[in-house]
Amino acid sequence: MMGPPTIEAEILAGLADVDFFDTRREDAMDPARLARVDALMVWGAPVTRRIIPHLTRCRGVVRFGVGYDKVDVAALAEVGIPFANNPDYGTEEVADHAVALLLSLQRRLWEHDARSRTYGATWQTNTLSPLHRGSKATVGVVGVGRIGTAVVNRLKPFGYRILGHDPHQPAGHEKAVGYTRVRHLDELLAESDIVTFHCPLDGTTRGLLDAARLERFKPGAILVNTARGELLAGLDPLETALRSGRIAAAGLDVLPSEPPAPHPLIDAWRAREPWLQGRLVITPHNAFHSDAAALEMRSNAAWTVRILLEEGVLRNRIAP
Repeated sequence: MMGPPTIEAEILAGLADVDFFDTRREDAMDPARLARVDALMVWGAPVTRRIIPHLTRCRGVVRFGVGYDKVDVAALAEVGIPFANNPDYGTEEVADHAVALLLSLQRRLWEHDARSRTYGATWQTNTLSPLHRGSKATVGVVGVGRIGTAVVNRLKPFGYRILGHDPHQPAGHEKAVGYTRVRHLDELLAESDIVTFHCPLDGTTRGLLDAARLERFKPGAILVNTARGELLAGLDPLETALRSGRIAAAGLDVLPSEPPAPHPLIDAWRAREPWLQGRLVITPHNAFHSDAAALEMRSNAAWTVRILLEEGVLRNRIAP
């Protein structure tokens, strides 16, 4: 959570009191207080079998965010507690952030910025090549749900050829949204000049981007990830792919470990080493954020709880 629960308390006024667990650690949550809650809203803390047995009167758990890889939905279901996420906030922000990374890397803006600092007698003659025209490039979108669809809609006016891979979308989704469906991920990777990831983290996607998978990218491709850092199977494969040129550039809002631990790739990025300048852009897991999104996130979650307590209906429910 971001600060004291004043927004939540206002929405739940007259129906429920708010008890604020100001921690991201399960072992810091008082079992007696947990036993009194009728609903639990959670931001950064995990919800596992460590605290679930104490939720004896809880009628539902609601996550402020979209992803729920830290929540043991199956364990909640075993004791009859439904779970919901908060999918209808921040869509515009994440889509804007992904497209900003994509366009800037495709135009090599950060590399121009880094190199321009060294130019003296020459200026305009310092062009970078290859530098591809957007309307001649292919963008692959992995995960075409709410955010992926918003990305597709933003990219269409630029003239990109857009491929999409998402086995969870129904037949015809690609026709309604406006992209070419690709059944196999490796086929999308082989054809795409830029690949942007918007898939959830689960057993099928964790470690998806390992060394073998990165070798299936089109040579010189750009990788953008604003989804989950654990899609990367560590930073070693990405460093290898960047050094070899298989991946021309990467824009990451998420990392396998946050804040990032010391690693040769992170060290090279921090030091602005010449081989990496402008080719790796990292933002601190804040693609979702804007002032409006922060308010929307908290109010939506609180309204989900209010509807649950008043009507017995948990919207955005996630099946185990």
